[in-house]
Amino acid sequence: MFGSLQDQKNHIPRTGAQAASMRRAAKKTLPPPGRLPGRGSRRPRKGAHADTVAKLGRSLIHHGPYNDRIFLYQLDQADLPGITDRLLALAKDRGYSRIFARVPAPARDHFVACGYTPGARLPGLFRGKVDGYYMAKYLDAPAGDAGEIDDVLSVAQEKARQGAASPVIEPGFTAVPATSEDAQALASIYQEVFETYPVPIHDPDYLAEKMQGSLRCFCIREPGGRIASVASAEVDAGGKFAEMTGFATLPDYRGHGFGGYLLRRMEGEMRSLGVRTAFAIARARSYPANITFARAGYTYAGTLADSVNICGSLEDMNVWYRPLAGCGAASSQG
Repeated sequence: MFGSLQDQKNHIPRTGAQAASMRRAAKKTLPPPGRLPGRGSRRPRKGAHADTVAKLGRSLIHHGPYNDRIFLYQLDQADLPGITDRLLALAKDRGYSRIFARVPAPARDHFVACGYTPGARLPGLFRGKVDGYYMAKYLDAPAGDAGEIDDVLSVAQEKARQGAASPVIEPGFTAVPATSEDAQALASIYQEVFETYPVPIHDPDYLAEKMQGSLRCFCIREPGGRIASVASAEVDAGGKFAEMTGFATLPDYRGHGFGGYLLRRMEGEMRSLGVRTAFAIARARSYPANITFARAGYTYAGTLADSVNICGSLEDMNVWYRPLAGCGAASSQG
């Protein structure tokens, strides 16, 4: 996730013509349908972060009251077709309002038949060959005005067209991989930047454990050695894709382009690991976050309404993707 870290909260005027242009571009990028309607910033349930990872059949889900949802993030084909019934039963039993699923293209039609809507399509997500879909099913139907999101997307697209110099960091600053020994420092930055977050990145023990597995963290250190900015890549080695996430910069260093620099650094590392597709999920109303990904060559894939508990509310999230160089194989679409 990418969102609050570099937000300046300054108003950017709406640009109707640009918004219309972006909607047309989005329709080409995401057939069908584009954006799922959303409330915007609904207050989440209060309480400690109690969401958990669990197995449902052979598949993996993340669920709990903190995000008020189930997220099926690793589907085992052996669990089809019955997993949709099991997801719905669990959601009703726990009182969750939403179910999200990240699935390969061949599973898309089954989820549509079970009442899910495609929220985002990521070409070649799985091993650079099979498209991936973010599917959404709302038990409490969201409804809202997407005008501000259109503005963010149109401004991001315009900034990307204008181009930007390759991100650099100032002399004396260094960009290096972080280790589990940095977990406390990273957690402290996240505590300062994010009031709430979908996963417990405020907990150094959680970070240290994740960094021993699929999470690759990178940071920018100031000349004295203190960490000024951090970002991470959640790697799915089997699927050969990675989510670029966990971007956070201390207030004194916002506006220095650290997020863009770390993004490029992580992409290079991902290529060396054989990752074929990078994607990111950004707060839909954050101008800096969406501009960063658009400028870096990422393509808008869709918007997920009321997606996660971040920065104190349930927010809509934009999905962006980028095929990494040298992996241009044709994808299988659904």
